[in-house]
Amino acid sequence: MKILLADDDQTSRNILKAILLKWNFDVITTDNGTDALEILLSDTRPSLAILDWIMPGIQGPEICSTVSTKFPDNPPYLILLTSKDSKYDVVEGLVAGANDYITKPFFNAELKARIEVGRKVVSLQEALNSRLNELQHAFDHIRTLQGILPICMHCHKIRTDDESWLRLEHYIENHSEAQFSHGLCPDCMTKYYDIEDLNE
Repeated sequence: MKILLADDDQTSRNILKAILLKWNFDVITTDNGTDALEILLSDTRPSLAILDWIMPGIQGPEICSTVSTKFPDNPPYLILLTSKDSKYDVVEGLVAGANDYITKPFFNAELKARIEVGRKVVSLQEALNSRLNELQHAFDHIRTLQGILPICMHCHKIRTDDESWLRLEHYIENHSEAQFSHGLCPDCMTKYYDIEDLNE
């Protein structure tokens, strides 16, 4: 999984990068919020980001707010890294659009656990979006008959939008997924065929 790490403190950034690389993540780093936001808004944005709360350019919570607004259906998983630990600060970050937070100095096992939660959420979201795309694709191929159909009272042909008349089964086949196989009902069998001749 690709992870964006945005932290203006070089020492903290290098330590975090080394930890993430050890855990086999593909790490992109930046030291400012402006570049972080640009990366998260790009077509090649990572699925997960760890953002320092206070950075040059754009602050972490503002990045979270912008990204979650831009991608409401499939945003990257955003973790705020902060020295702020009051409940009010935590709520502010989460309301801004962060999915999680971790305070400095961080405990490696806690960081790994929170990243793992993010990885699972991203995986589930990707699976859900894939399923939704499949359903939308299927829905786009479903054609339904709606409204009042002008049909001849004698021959039962249906008038189309271009004023031509189609046999009932042809009209339904053209406007739905239904297909027809022809047979004979008992009444028509008696009406149109001599049963004795068929038995010979």
